[in-house]
Amino acid sequence: MNGGSDWPTDKLTALRLGRRLVAEVPASRPDRRAFVDIRPTQSRPDAQARAEGWVRSDPERGFRLEHWEYDRRCIDGFDYDIGAALVRSADATDESELLTVLDAWGVRPDRFGYPWDSDDPR
Repeated sequence: MNGGSDWPTDKLTALRLGRRLVAEVPASRPDRRAFVDIRPTQSRPDAQARAEGWVRSDPERGFRLEHWEYDRRCIDGFDYDIGAALVRSADATDESELLTVLDAWGVRPDRFGYPWDSDDPR
């Protein structure tokens, strides 16, 4: 990731540990809210580490990116998926490609945070 300089250290560490990150982005309409989700890929060594009670860091991970929009009225309830729309998705094979996809989507790495600190319903 260009030496990781594009990511805050804690977020780069989270990605390498296989943790999901999310960023709220502008929605297409005022009655919608939108989020970009990064899910690091999991591998057999990750499953083995989890079974042994630890988390494995992997700077060679791939990533799944998804940009979702939700109906603003439904986002806080159990039915957040009513009216939800997948705007776009992409796979990145490594950290460098992750930055390329985010750049193409117009989302800076410093916008991402932990899911529990966001309103992302997933």
